[in-house]
Amino acid sequence: MSETTIGLNRKISSASDLQSVVRTMKALAASSIAQYENSVRALSEYSHSVELGLSVCLRCPETAAMLMPEQRSADTIGAVVFGSDQGLVGQFNEVVSDFASCTLSAVSSPAKVWAVGERVQSQLLDAGLNVIGLFTMPNSVKLITPLVGQILIACEAHRSRGEIFDLRLFYNRPTSGTGYAPFQQRLLPLDDEWQRQMAEFPWPTRNLPEPLGSRPETLRALIREYLFVSLFQACAESLASENASRLAAMERADKNIEDLLDNLNGSFHRLRQSRIDEELFDVVAGFRDVKPG
Repeated sequence: MSETTIGLNRKISSASDLQSVVRTMKALAASSIAQYENSVRALSEYSHSVELGLSVCLRCPETAAMLMPEQRSADTIGAVVFGSDQGLVGQFNEVVSDFASCTLSAVSSPAKVWAVGERVQSQLLDAGLNVIGLFTMPNSVKLITPLVGQILIACEAHRSRGEIFDLRLFYNRPTSGTGYAPFQQRLLPLDDEWQRQMAEFPWPTRNLPEPLGSRPETLRALIREYLFVSLFQACAESLASENASRLAAMERADKNIEDLLDNLNGSFHRLRQSRIDEELFDVVAGFRDVKPG
């Protein structure tokens, strides 16, 4: 009986330690969500400014003509899939990899895929996709910018060699609460449809501004910012979704540990009370066995 009680006490101690770790991870995930959501909100204002600038440039036929349509040199699609490097995120990687796999399989063109995160890379390989590169998912906002630069360099190298033409982003984006949903964004090419959408972007006043300096340089600078902002936003939203998924997983784990502790504590107290009762019975029985002298 003593060994069983000691064993239960050890299990209670281990479960309590694990609960402390889980609650620490919950706090870190919650703070990380706020960090990435704030960066997305701040970036959305800058993205709006970039889109307004592109709208002004592309409304002018002479400036729009400077952005010559690209010649399709390949039918291969390039895809960047954002996942995670760390575990304890529930179905986060499975959701985005399944979405990317189904979307790309529905297109007749072959695909070359870059995975952002080791966990999603394994999911993409299991789905039979042609994964040609792996990037490390950043763990802070300040590390997103170097990652965006690496992705742009890798994609441009393949486009310049005529190996891909179409570039798409796949990532989970936050929804209400701790939810998220997979999303696809077509980043390249900047074709006639994209130019038309940008040119129709509503200007907030009646008076359109005029670009200063060289129109081609202004347009090229705005396009570079558009690509950067799109990739940065995709990564930040994916990180916010990842931490939301981790927070939900830790909340479930915390609830399960709480239930386990209740059961263990109940069993421990029952065993201890049973031992006390047995000792009392032994004392009473011994007292009855004592004969008067």
